[in-house]
Amino acid sequence: MNTTDLTQDTINAAVWSACDTFRGTVDPSIYKDYVLTMLFLKYVSDVWQDHYDEYKAQYGDHPELIEEMLKNERFVLPASANFYALYDKRHSPGNGERIDKALHAIEDANIGKLRDVFQDISFNSNKLGEEQQKNDILRHLLEDFAKPELNLRPSRVGQLDIIGNAYEFLIKNFASTSGKKAGEFYTPPEVSTLMARLMTPQEGDEICDPACGSGSLLMKCGRLVRERTGSRKYSLHGQEAIGSTWALAKMNMFLHGEDNHRIEWGDTIRNPKLLDGANGLKHFDIVVANPPFSLEKWGHEAADADPFGRFRRGVPPRTKGDYAFILHMIETMKPRSGRMAVVVPHGVLFRGAAEGRIRKQLIDENLLDIVIGLPEKLFYGTGIPAAILVFRKKKADDNVLFIDASHDYQDGKNQNFLRETDLQRILHTVEARKSVDKYAYLASSDEVAENDYNLNIPRYVDTFEEEKEIDLMAVRRERSQLKAELTRLEERMAGYLKELGYE
Repeated sequence: MNTTDLTQDTINAAVWSACDTFRGTVDPSIYKDYVLTMLFLKYVSDVWQDHYDEYKAQYGDHPELIEEMLKNERFVLPASANFYALYDKRHSPGNGERIDKALHAIEDANIGKLRDVFQDISFNSNKLGEEQQKNDILRHLLEDFAKPELNLRPSRVGQLDIIGNAYEFLIKNFASTSGKKAGEFYTPPEVSTLMARLMTPQEGDEICDPACGSGSLLMKCGRLVRERTGSRKYSLHGQEAIGSTWALAKMNMFLHGEDNHRIEWGDTIRNPKLLDGANGLKHFDIVVANPPFSLEKWGHEAADADPFGRFRRGVPPRTKGDYAFILHMIETMKPRSGRMAVVVPHGVLFRGAAEGRIRKQLIDENLLDIVIGLPEKLFYGTGIPAAILVFRKKKADDNVLFIDASHDYQDGKNQNFLRETDLQRILHTVEARKSVDKYAYLASSDEVAENDYNLNIPRYVDTFEEEKEIDLMAVRRERSQLKAELTRLEERMAGYLKELGYE
């Protein structure tokens, strides 16, 4: 099979079937990290071997010369850490320990790009069972990835994005099978596409996601810059609280060739790590996020004394962290070009008390630009409908555009989906910035104030459809006809029964 025969679906199917080794033995939320890490290891090994063979064909069998040439690669692969070295020893005890050592050797050899990425995963963990079972599972996993279908050499798969896309495919599939935990690491692709398009990223933009999960939303923004300008002149910045998810994001960036990134591991609210040279919050052209909905323990206890002044508009309630993330994002927008899009549960639009006061302040400062209501069941792990809020530091007017997109979607078995036509309708409405009957309403700041700063979408977008008036006389006539028909049928049935001798 050459590169023209090979499709993304072929690679996706091969990596998904490699998960069979774990199914029924280990929970998907656990084995996803092992499969994704093994895909990473196989990819770097195949790229390394491919380039080694190219140099060998070009310069002859001179290992020392080839070693020098390989020092110019995007990464270094120590010989002992090569997938094939692990595969050759797969029948011997100690597979878990050998894989762990290989990953740490790769990390040490590429410390600038992969520092600490593998510290939170261990193939030698008891999560995979006792020693014999663990060794067998890992032998099968090595054999799965050694199959010809998973030959990931560039000379076979061609463009880099095939591997990156396979990685994204696995993350998405794990998200759809992992229940509530999935929301921690993945935003549905059509939602992240919508958010990226709403932000219209430009060449040179600095883009941030302070709750970046696997990094998919950030990469959507970067991809849009490349598609529209052909330029890679942009930078991606993110922070993620969960160690294993942060590692996913780092590998995801590496596999997509997004080398101009900075992804930090830590709690964004309690310990923001994306700082400028003066230890203040770094500012970005674009800030996007799908933060955890209504986080209960978000760091309320230290909010009053926040050294970055993020809660000067008010401290969010103790048990709901939605506005903590919104206020953090607001403070990290650049003064002129800053724009942001955030996914929120609907409660953010209308809850009172502290949240009501914060919402009023944000509207009075003319920062809120657009409110978009999304359909239910779009997000992994929750069926509740959500909304996207768009804020801008410099708005063209002091209005707020409300869009009720909750009725436009494709039904799915477990999840609903936004179609391209649904995205286009939203984007065209945003661009036109005009009211659309039963779909959108451009409200003035005075109208929002008259509604007591309540942003509940039905207050602005009337989607009520009057029911057709019922003709009671027609219903009465139809009822009489049905009764007469029933009487005729009963008489006929009685006649049949009489002929058969049943009286």
